[in-house]
Amino acid sequence: MKNTPVSDVMTVNPQSVSPSQPLLDVKHLYEKKDFHHHIPVIEGEKLVGMISLLDFMYGIKGAGIDDSSPIYSEKLVKDIMSTNLMTLDDQASLHEAAELFTSGEFHSIPIVSGERLVGIITTTDLIRHLINTSN
Repeated sequence: MKNTPVSDVMTVNPQSVSPSQPLLDVKHLYEKKDFHHHIPVIEGEKLVGMISLLDFMYGIKGAGIDDSSPIYSEKLVKDIMSTNLMTLDDQASLHEAAELFTSGEFHSIPIVSGERLVGIITTTDLIRHLINTSN
């Protein structure tokens, strides 16, 4: 694990949104059963933020599940996204990712090449890798 690059385990080209998209688009992503908890926010090719499920829940302030609630069309991704991001380079090791996971209060790390998002790694990805390689 010490020398395994995150690029071997990460989800490549994760679903993302732009800062100018309405929260209704984020709601629809979260309604998918197979979706991760964090959504990268991309402007052009640059990673500019992340939205967590908690960011989203605070952002909608109890709007409910009805798509017609005004908050879903009035509020934009840029209004609720986090911009203080912890990232790793695509050549970083799984060991480095594990260290970040244990030192912070997050469960996913965007993987970048320069400023361009190339993937995302989660604690679940890391645990799956450990299970698969321990046999």
